[in-house]
Amino acid sequence: MGRRGSRIPDIDLDLGFDVSFDHPFSFDFDRERTRHRAVALVVSLVVGLFVTWLAVDLFPFHSVNDDEGVYLTQAAMLLDGKVFLYPGALADAVRPWFFVVEATTSAPGGVQMYSKYSPVVPAMFALGLAVGLPNLVLGAVAAANAGLVYTLTADVFDRETGVVAAALLVLSPLFLLTSATFLAYAPATMLNLAFAVCYVRAARRDSSGYAVVAGALVGLAFFARPYTAVLFALPFIAHSLWALASAWQAGTGWPVFRRYVAIALPGLAFVGLTLAYNAVVTGDPLRFPYIAFAPLDGIGFGRRAILGYDIVFTPTLGVQTAIEALRLLVTRWGPMGWLGTVAAVVGLGLTAQRWWRHRTGRSLRGSDRRRYHGLGGRKRAFAELSDDALAAILLGVFVSVFVGNAFFWGTHNGLRNGLIDLLGPFYHFDALVPLAAFGAAGILGFARVLRRLAHRRFSASEARGVVFSVLLVSALVAGGVTLDAAGDPYDENRLRTENLAATYEPLLDAGFEDPPLTPSVPAVGTGGASDGNDETKALVFHPDPYGDWSAHPFQTLRNDPGFDGPVVYAIDDGAEQDFTVVDATNRTPYRFTYRGAWTGAVDPVEPELTRLDVLSGDRVDATTTLGTPAGSNTVSVRVEAGDEYARYDVPMGETHTIEWDITTDGVRVTNYPQAAGPERVSIPSGASEVALLVTYVGDFGETVTYRQTVSVERSGGDVRVVWPPETRVCRLTTDCGTEGEWVGPDGEYLPGVSVETNATVV
Repeated sequence: MGRRGSRIPDIDLDLGFDVSFDHPFSFDFDRERTRHRAVALVVSLVVGLFVTWLAVDLFPFHSVNDDEGVYLTQAAMLLDGKVFLYPGALADAVRPWFFVVEATTSAPGGVQMYSKYSPVVPAMFALGLAVGLPNLVLGAVAAANAGLVYTLTADVFDRETGVVAAALLVLSPLFLLTSATFLAYAPATMLNLAFAVCYVRAARRDSSGYAVVAGALVGLAFFARPYTAVLFALPFIAHSLWALASAWQAGTGWPVFRRYVAIALPGLAFVGLTLAYNAVVTGDPLRFPYIAFAPLDGIGFGRRAILGYDIVFTPTLGVQTAIEALRLLVTRWGPMGWLGTVAAVVGLGLTAQRWWRHRTGRSLRGSDRRRYHGLGGRKRAFAELSDDALAAILLGVFVSVFVGNAFFWGTHNGLRNGLIDLLGPFYHFDALVPLAAFGAAGILGFARVLRRLAHRRFSASEARGVVFSVLLVSALVAGGVTLDAAGDPYDENRLRTENLAATYEPLLDAGFEDPPLTPSVPAVGTGGASDGNDETKALVFHPDPYGDWSAHPFQTLRNDPGFDGPVVYAIDDGAEQDFTVVDATNRTPYRFTYRGAWTGAVDPVEPELTRLDVLSGDRVDATTTLGTPAGSNTVSVRVEAGDEYARYDVPMGETHTIEWDITTDGVRVTNYPQAAGPERVSIPSGASEVALLVTYVGDFGETVTYRQTVSVERSGGDVRVVWPPETRVCRLTTDCGTEGEWVGPDGEYLPGVSVETNATVV
């Protein structure tokens, strides 16, 4: 194979001279190798630090891909030694995004939950959580990927090319943005790359040790992301079969067979571990958790569905999606955007020419010539994993990733929901490896051609100036192309981060996650229920614009695995659930809400955090004082409970004070005459919602409505009321949502609008 750094033979470009990746032999070879390794280490550390900075600066509240919260929740579970969550009575209010809910008599509280994802990547993130610095794991994974790309590229070309390939990763928007998130794509690539490096050493050194490690790594990659691991491994599997067939024909089959058995056995052991994990969580070794979550979210064509979204995924749609992903990667998201793709094509061309020269035996040293033209010839060289063979495998990875993902509808889904616009075609993350390797070969090929041309036509000093000038201009062009490619996704992610920061501001100011100043009784039993008083801890009800999910979209609001941390976050989803959660946690309740439409943090919202009280007694007397909106001529008051309502006549004035009370007999307004409905609107037994609506009408029929909604529970001779009510103000409708005007303690959003409210227990 020749020396490291000297295996790429001279390449004749018909320019009257040779372009060589070789370094002349010298006694300084070890020093040069050490220098390259040191440079590669520095590059890898820079890549890792840059990704860590991005994670801290650009994604302090995580990206809009809410799968991050899933992995981090699972990481926290692993630190607690949990595979399942046991929420007990809180199940409906705290179900995390992408968790499967399973009723079982063997679980405490009768309910258990598990993630749709494998525990491998969460285990990596758990290392960072354990020391309180989770972002360092992202930087470490990025640095490891850069170092492994250097090593693998050096195995194909030389160490200089490996250094450039590692540096190209920091010029790839896909690599940077995806690596800075708590998602599985970069960690899975790290496992795949580590397998590839060990596979090369096992083949070239005939090392059983490296073979065992390679098998364990590819098996672990399969446990982490099965389909991703299979696609990456397919070209290596093809080479293994070729090597075995060639060895048997040459009569040397047993040593080669032993090597690949050493790879296969630990790999199969991890496949068995994957199936065992499936059996534990889903009850069926062949039923993966992601299939248990969404049975039609799998590989292949036909009807595909997840959470209410379904399509018929046809081969045509698969090919169209793969082409679109390829276009995005090679023009914008890969290293240096389209310029990096041009460099990769050049590098692939140089590699093909190298292969042709090997095939014809030109420019080969004695040992290499015997390797290619002796016993077994080129077939033997491929079987023993020559540089050309490894280059073919690397190209095969690129093809395998794109062809394989054409059978998976996930990319189509990512294009539809906009995640790929923000983070790139992340399902094709492994394709960055061949792009960086061949791109580096193309860049160095260009630089060496330039250097030799300059030295042929200019003096030594002039040649250095010409080379420096051309390379400087090229670097500036490359930087401009890269910034242009990364600019839009960076700005879009920055916008969302700023809006998320504003959204979470009242929660951060409250400091719920800080250690309590006074000790509290820890939760005992199941499902976060407590037999003590946890009132020094918080319970925060939050909205659910995407459905009944915790940490979706507010993935920063994640619960501790035991639901016994300083704060419990619960979905605000009706009176019955409100009282169930309040009783199960016995904490100080708060309501987190916002004004505006939730658009995935594209548009800002106005958040509010309100301290709640649970009032209990024979009767709750409430007083609501409202300002009259400008231009109003008439006003009406209405109370609603269940299917009944009562309406009251109210004279016009600058303000209106409505006195109303809630008892087990019902709800009524006490200071205005009744116009319609029963004297007291009855409240259903158990938990329900009671609403007070005050509607003002203007000259042209336009309306402004105040709507106050309270959760009420009627039990025996007492009522319980969650106070203060949710207050909304909206125009042209009485069914006010978050999109309408909302009055908080600091705001007046329409002229004349204001709200004051109070309640006492009698």
